[in-house]
Amino acid sequence: MLKKILKSYDYSIITVYMLLCLFGLIMIYSASMVMAVQYYGYPADFFYQKQKINLAIGFLFFLFFALFPYKAFKSKKFLVFITIAAIFGLLAVDIFGHATNNAQSWIQLGTRKIQPSEFAKLSVIVYLSAVYSKKQAYINQLDKGVLPPLIFLIFVCFLIAMEPDNGTAFITFLIGMMIIMCSGMRLKTIFKLSLLGLLLAAVLAPIVILKSDKIFTDNRIGRIYGFLDPFGTGQNEGFQLVNSFLAIGSGGLKGLGLGQSVQKLGYLPEAHTDFIMAIIAEELGVFGVVFVLTGISFIVLRGIYISTRSRDPFGSMLAIGISGMIGIQSFINLGGMSGLIPITGVPLPFISYGGSSILVLSIAMGILANVSMFNQYEEKYKTKNTVPVPRTDRLHEGSQDKRPWVNLK
Repeated sequence: MLKKILKSYDYSIITVYMLLCLFGLIMIYSASMVMAVQYYGYPADFFYQKQKINLAIGFLFFLFFALFPYKAFKSKKFLVFITIAAIFGLLAVDIFGHATNNAQSWIQLGTRKIQPSEFAKLSVIVYLSAVYSKKQAYINQLDKGVLPPLIFLIFVCFLIAMEPDNGTAFITFLIGMMIIMCSGMRLKTIFKLSLLGLLLAAVLAPIVILKSDKIFTDNRIGRIYGFLDPFGTGQNEGFQLVNSFLAIGSGGLKGLGLGQSVQKLGYLPEAHTDFIMAIIAEELGVFGVVFVLTGISFIVLRGIYISTRSRDPFGSMLAIGISGMIGIQSFINLGGMSGLIPITGVPLPFISYGGSSILVLSIAMGILANVSMFNQYEEKYKTKNTVPVPRTDRLHEGSQDKRPWVNLK
């Protein structure tokens, strides 16, 4: 039995996950060593060593969730636990939170910090996938099948936005919408839901206008100005984006060489976190960028493929939610550092420095590998030897069923 299960694992997705994490570890050391010494007075390998511990812990969680049957997450007790834990964690940020970069998103636990909003994203994926998979019989009833889980999603996004962390709140909302779109609802139901959303937006519009001074702070408006005119605001709002452009342009095809970045010498803020791809482009050129994009694209597309192959609605929605989380977060990070969208402060999956991020991604990849394993196991060993069971309870005595397998001897 164990041998059959091990043969069913998707080792391609496990290999790509590990390669991206190891590549990110190398680039974190290269991007952070100058900042660690000059700005913090730490050893040059400070962030490298911390991320190495993060990866070790994350890999243990990956193994656990890759081996633990994902269908157990559908139980009512587990769903109650993750919803309470997600809400409590987000509320605890307001009380015990640690502010960094104008956002109170972290809770200090000894020498380490955790970011509850990262775990909330995964909680939303599991909760929505489980609830909508159970509501398939009445998935198109707004009051009973659609709105209750949607209210939880909106409440979680609201708590994240209050930190404030609009980037993570936006990602979480998009993930939820993706799961809802793939839950099996009819287009008519989705259209009604869209109209309800527009009505809610119209109701909230006056509140947004009245509280515009608190919602549209100088920091948020500055990011818009920096996005619209980075070189015109290059000494303030556009400073980070301009230096990102310089790093990307300096790398060219082959790059300046590993460890040879100029922008990481204090010119590009957050070089080892949100803007690590700019350092990759500068040091390793197009080849480094293509390596990262290929790996992330493979995981996203593989997740979508796993979703389409799953016979279990819960597993299918889990896979689409996880691949959507990685794809959306990657787009927002890369869009910000390349000037396609305003900067949001979202890390690049598997590559950027961050303990909470890599832990959540490792758990998500373990669940994805587990869903894939169950798919392949059922296809190889269950359906191969399964004989359809005839429904004889509705046949009259003496009648003959026309289904060919019923009369086989």
